[in-house]
Amino acid sequence: MRHSVIAKESELSDVARQLLEACPQERVFGFFGEMGTGKTTLIKEICRQLGVEDGMTSPTFAIVNEYWTRDGEPIYHFDFYRIDTPDDATRIGFQDYLYSGSYCFIEWTEMVEPLLNGEYTPVHIERIDDQTRKFTF
Repeated sequence: MRHSVIAKESELSDVARQLLEACPQERVFGFFGEMGTGKTTLIKEICRQLGVEDGMTSPTFAIVNEYWTRDGEPIYHFDFYRIDTPDDATRIGFQDYLYSGSYCFIEWTEMVEPLLNGEYTPVHIERIDDQTRKFTF
C-alpha cells in the first residue's frame, strides 16, 4: 500500500502520477472518502494525465460521465452518491462498463461493492485539515 499526504491542491498531480505508476494494469478504481475530500478533483487530474482534454465534471446527477482521451480511448467516471441500491447501477449497464477494458473511476464505491466482486483498486482519501489530504492506494 502506498500513502501520500499533500497540503496543496497543486500537489495532486504527483498523487495521480503515483497512482497510475503503481497500478499500470488496473482499470477499475474505487474512490472512498467523505463528501468534499477531493474524489472528483483527483479523478479529474488522473484523467488529465491520461490525455483527456475536454472539460470534466462530477457525474452526480448523470451517474456516469464519459470522457475521451487524445487517442480516442473512453474513460468512465461514476458517481453513485444518489443511487438507492446496486440494482440502480445494474440498470444503467454498469457491468458492461466494468468489463469494457477502459478506465472506470467510481465515486461512492460502497454503493456498488456487491457488483465489483473485489475486482477493483481502492483509493482512500482522508481529510487531515481544510487543505491537507492523505491518499492511500
